[in-house]
Amino acid sequence: MSEHYPAVRADKNTTDWGAWSFAALQRLLPTRPLSRLVYTLTQTQAPGTRRTLIHSFLRHFPVDLAEAEREHPDAYVSFNDFFTRALKPGARPLASDARTLVSPVDGRISQCACIEGGRIIQAKGHDYSVAELLADPAAAQGFEGGGFCTLYLAPFNYHRIHMPCDGVLRRWSYVPGRLFSVNPRTASNIPRLFARNERLVAYFDTAFGPLALVMVGALFVGSLETTWAGLVSPPHRRVGGPRHHRLDAPMAFTRGAEIGRFNMGSTVILLVPRSAVQWDAATTANAPVRMGCALAHVVAP
Repeated sequence: MSEHYPAVRADKNTTDWGAWSFAALQRLLPTRPLSRLVYTLTQTQAPGTRRTLIHSFLRHFPVDLAEAEREHPDAYVSFNDFFTRALKPGARPLASDARTLVSPVDGRISQCACIEGGRIIQAKGHDYSVAELLADPAAAQGFEGGGFCTLYLAPFNYHRIHMPCDGVLRRWSYVPGRLFSVNPRTASNIPRLFARNERLVAYFDTAFGPLALVMVGALFVGSLETTWAGLVSPPHRRVGGPRHHRLDAPMAFTRGAEIGRFNMGSTVILLVPRSAVQWDAATTANAPVRMGCALAHVVAP
């Protein structure tokens, strides 16, 4: 896939030049070495480095450690241990209706809409194809006319990923790519962002049909990790074809079960088939979400 793309065009009266400049800078940055450096720093257990990173983060971001299993910042052995902290039991109750699709993460809804013509809305003026996102045109056909929900995780959010419904994992893919930032300002300025970044795609069989959950890597995201494959990246790969994996023994997950984590923040995208769910009235662009809250209601038999 070519990495040469036309420049973003926007009316000069509405362009956010700060965001545009940051997006342009990212095209020049050595994003993989920088992300690897961040990964190394976040893994260090040197007391001085660990403590400096954690306490500096807490000064700049609104983290509620009262809901974490370990409430004191010095109880963590590394910054990454702190960043991927577990929560106390019951901190994220699931929506009571078992036929509810729940948010797999804490974060904010970027976009949520129908998949039309095989394309997903990224931001105003930008969209991309499901086939490109999944790196699997055959799999993309199963979601034509269905729906999608893009969830952005800010650095201060809880960073473990959970099942949005009961499902059986039969296969998954790792897709190499870029490591652009995925924050909203970058999403408005880099075309096809989520289909260009490194990502992991998990396919689940559910009561309403196939569900795809996409974990999108990003600038400074040190790694993608799942409960079935362990650490998937680093190393970060920009070129080469996708790696498709089929499980010899399919794995069943219940709604709310942990399935992975980001070691630093990023984005999760959910894809559902046609006529499978009805999005909740509160599932709208820019709405904040917490893991376990209702995203949609299953309408398929």
